[in-house]
Amino acid sequence: MSSYWLNSVKDKPSFTTLNKNISTDVCIVGAGIFGLTCGYYLSKQGFKVVILDKNDICQKVSGHTTAKITSQHNLIYKYLVDSLGIKYAKQYLDANQEAISNIKNIIDNENIDCDFEIQDSYIYTTNENEVNEIQLENKTVNTLGLNSEFVTTSALPFKIKGAIKFPNQAQFNPLKYAVGLANAITKNSGEIYTNTAVYDIKKNGHEFLTHTQDNCISSKYIILASHYPFINAPGYYFLKMYQSTSYLIAVDIGDKTFNGMYINPQSPIFSYRFANYNDKKVLLVGGADHKTGSKIDLSNAYSILENEVKKFYPKSTVLYRWNTQDCITLDKIPYIGEFSNLMSNMYIGTGFNKWGMTSSNVAANIIVDNISGKTNKFEDVFKSTRFHPIKNSEEFGNMIKETTNSLIINKFKVPQQRLKSIQHDSGVVLEIDNEKIGIYKDKDGKLFAVKPICTHLGCLLSWNNIDKTWDCPCHGSRFDYMGKNLYNPAIKDLEIIEIDCTN
Repeated sequence: MSSYWLNSVKDKPSFTTLNKNISTDVCIVGAGIFGLTCGYYLSKQGFKVVILDKNDICQKVSGHTTAKITSQHNLIYKYLVDSLGIKYAKQYLDANQEAISNIKNIIDNENIDCDFEIQDSYIYTTNENEVNEIQLENKTVNTLGLNSEFVTTSALPFKIKGAIKFPNQAQFNPLKYAVGLANAITKNSGEIYTNTAVYDIKKNGHEFLTHTQDNCISSKYIILASHYPFINAPGYYFLKMYQSTSYLIAVDIGDKTFNGMYINPQSPIFSYRFANYNDKKVLLVGGADHKTGSKIDLSNAYSILENEVKKFYPKSTVLYRWNTQDCITLDKIPYIGEFSNLMSNMYIGTGFNKWGMTSSNVAANIIVDNISGKTNKFEDVFKSTRFHPIKNSEEFGNMIKETTNSLIINKFKVPQQRLKSIQHDSGVVLEIDNEKIGIYKDKDGKLFAVKPICTHLGCLLSWNNIDKTWDCPCHGSRFDYMGKNLYNPAIKDLEIIEIDCTN
């Protein structure tokens, strides 16, 4: 089943595929909410803007989010104070609080009907051992200037031990918001091209040349808004981030609705909020997180969420199921600003750590200020070229180990299997004649074979048995069972392999 958000907008604007060479001031690669927000602000300032996306607008992460607009990014502020000090922790908080106001201003100014609602946001726990951590977070947040509150009751259908409440946060329908941004951009003479994949970007003197399959865009500035950057050097973001997959369901629980947005801090994570659906409210429940490409059985990912809901609403009905993936930085802070000190006028916003609604607005404002020659008051804490000791050394070690163990230059112990032993509707990696072959057998027994090597940096792919995709455990690229690229940083499809099944 697909994301509810993608099905909630019936009259989306249509955009054409780029079919000519063009020139512009700013070329934005990616038409998610971050790319569209950049385009919106720049076009309002009079910049000539071109936005490119290999799909339609907001078809990937932005169209699969929980769409919480909040500065409450799990229990992050005590961590930031301890890691970076009060100054940077306050910058992070203030930037995201300001983003909530910025988003509301855009909605009001452009008259965007996107189900925007002010809601309080909560991080709750049912575990007595986590109460002290939440209390310390609340104390820290108040020290930074936000009047958060520690509470021991909530509107959830179960008892909690405690929660930190952020007042006056918000939620909306991200697709309706994106459509409003796109309409405003085109009204301001900005250009949006969909089904237009970017394959390469080159610096040519003082301009950039962005290459699609058949055409080229020349621009003074480039903004990489493609979620995970598909350009490896000189930014080397693949050494500083990994991707995490999480799952969501939209559930009709009847008339028993409640206010607020909720999430708990530790695994198993469950996130709750309501959304408008056909003149009623449906409950969105998210969770079951795991590192993208992990070699684990994913068949129960949705049932974990469904079983949790059924505990409290046994007669509920699941209307939609979908999943999403997010870039996770090792120090928990997004990378926003220059792509590299060695490549001026190329900008990036990535690593939003599952909190892309406010982070995308923070990133857009910082980058637009940079392009406009202004200094943004929040840019220091998010500086994309920052270099300081890795705080999350354990995860860094795990990521490097995963990358090293998965590279094609290493040898793998893959058991020999025969094609007939592959179960229907499942995928495996076989080693045949010293070559690795990824094979999916569909429900009717038809075989689809690919070279299971990620086209990004050559990591061995894992089979995802719930989405029927080949997933990269190194940096989160994903491909469908026929080899088509679905998620970057890879941009090329997998090599198709013909197999002889007659012997």
